[in-house]
Amino acid sequence: MVPSPLKEPENLIQIRGKTCLEAGLATKRDRETRNGFMLEVIELDIPEVKILRPKRHGDSRGFFSETYNKALLSEAGIDIDFVQDNHAYSAEKGTVRGLHYQTPPFAQDKLVRVVRGAILDIAVDLRQGSPTYGKHVSSVISAVNGDQILVPIGFAHGLVTLEAHTEVLYKVSHYYAPEHDRGIVWNDPDLDIDWRIPEADAILSQKDQKLPRLADAASCFTYPEARER
Repeated sequence: MVPSPLKEPENLIQIRGKTCLEAGLATKRDRETRNGFMLEVIELDIPEVKILRPKRHGDSRGFFSETYNKALLSEAGIDIDFVQDNHAYSAEKGTVRGLHYQTPPFAQDKLVRVVRGAILDIAVDLRQGSPTYGKHVSSVISAVNGDQILVPIGFAHGLVTLEAHTEVLYKVSHYYAPEHDRGIVWNDPDLDIDWRIPEADAILSQKDQKLPRLADAASCFTYPEARER
């Protein structure tokens, strides 16, 4: 089904010549470039984790969206040099990947989006001393909504597919380093994550099934210095 053309939000307002959208409890900032492309940045309950919502320009053919613009992200206060793009395909609904992270000096920021299907994307705060240590935030990311989620250094990242034949693209700020590859088991009871699927229906790799609980994992991030590489 081809999405219908998108309309401008009614509560879009002008502040200092820039567009700014404010709604709900989350902080939202709109930035508009000279050529008219817009990016909405939404802080989740753990504000370091953000939803990026590029504007979609729709017509009878479908839509066009500029999904990544380094200058636009920098204008929004997100200065990250991404070095690698990854593509993950999951055939079945209920496929779980995670919870993954890399240790310094190869810790990774991740920018995740979906080009087919849908996922529930989850970020867990691993920063010792953080007021939200061990807490998590989640958001549905789909090909339909076009949202992206920014998971910064200091967080474990995981996802579960909500549809069969889901394809996920994500950028990372450091190359894959197997010797620094770590993880937390997805169903750690201390994390109390609602994965929206029965545990018995989850499809995982053997590697992910054997990951430790957070309480048994070595600490490698501190708050607020987690970005040290």
